[in-house]
Amino acid sequence: MMNKTAAILSMGLGLILFYPQIMRAEQLPLNPVKPTEINSVWGEDEQLWGTAEKPGDKWSLIRAISYSLRYLDTPKAAEVYDNYPIPGITHDRVRRSLIRFKELLKTAKTPEALQTAIEKEFTLYQSVGHDNQGTVHFTGYFEPVYTASRQRTSEYRYPLYFEPKDFENWETPHPTRLELEGKDGLGNNSIIRGNELIWLRDRLEAYLVHVQGSARLKLTNGETITVGYDSSTDYPYVSIGKEVVNDGIFSLDELTLPRLMDYLNQNPQQLSNYLPRNNRFIFFRETDGAPPQGNLSVPVTAERSIATDKSIMPPGALALIKTPIPYITKTGEMETKLVTRYVLDQDTGSAIKGPGRVDIFMGTGKEAGDRAGLISNNGQLYYLLLKN
Repeated sequence: MMNKTAAILSMGLGLILFYPQIMRAEQLPLNPVKPTEINSVWGEDEQLWGTAEKPGDKWSLIRAISYSLRYLDTPKAAEVYDNYPIPGITHDRVRRSLIRFKELLKTAKTPEALQTAIEKEFTLYQSVGHDNQGTVHFTGYFEPVYTASRQRTSEYRYPLYFEPKDFENWETPHPTRLELEGKDGLGNNSIIRGNELIWLRDRLEAYLVHVQGSARLKLTNGETITVGYDSSTDYPYVSIGKEVVNDGIFSLDELTLPRLMDYLNQNPQQLSNYLPRNNRFIFFRETDGAPPQGNLSVPVTAERSIATDKSIMPPGALALIKTPIPYITKTGEMETKLVTRYVLDQDTGSAIKGPGRVDIFMGTGKEAGDRAGLISNNGQLYYLLLKN
């Protein structure tokens, strides 16, 4: 998920299951919202404004907007928008929209004042969703924190690898996951042996770093490092969650990321059954403590960055999401609330395809992971663009 275009980042259910996408080829993925329907869109972004008990995160949203503007100032962004398929959504319009919204955030005194200004100055475009009725399925992803070792030991046995020097010359199709790391995940007889970057003590954790695309690792010597996506083999992603459902272990409605992880932890022999079914193999590099990045090569911000299908959704643009998100209460319990949040479209993922899928970046560490793993809800996605 860092630097190079990491299209493999989403960890929650975003990469555990695939959801059907229904969209005719001639249909645009975004449609303007009629002025008479705009009032039904709004809901108060409590975390933006904060409450008496908890301060808001307005400045983290402003910082996230600055990251999108950094991307939009690159030649790559201009090139992408030259080929963008939706009429009226241009590089200049997206950029001006961010600049103006950032100004309004800094000057608006109340949620009502911000909403009034947006209704006056902006047009909302809604995603048609996976049913052509605006229904979007939301999942969550995060940056995990695990322990690791720079040396292989009896405890730390499961490696992450850096890209082999001759990788660009590998014949296709590339070796499978089974051929690269072996049925046991140790890679003892692998052609990439000698390219180990770091060792983890848990095979599932090592695999989840592949799925996530990045991690923060606390080393046994007291050092903390970050690793991120560098490249991958030429296979499509295969969801082990989908495989578990297909095998009748869980029904689709029963499956969550925590439940899947519990099943695999309690049945470790099944790792050798399910993990090799996903042939997509990731190579990593150290990222010198950098924050997690999306495929726009700018940092992603907790609960303010989303991943979408960048072949149809506007990269770097300002969006509004409405969907249930879990929060941890003062008593330590998980409570799900329907929320409306302004976000930036700054990432993508190999399971995030079509107009009906969004992955929300939930942050770093266990709490973020616990919340991300429980996000599997429908909602709506809108983009905000200046009227002229």
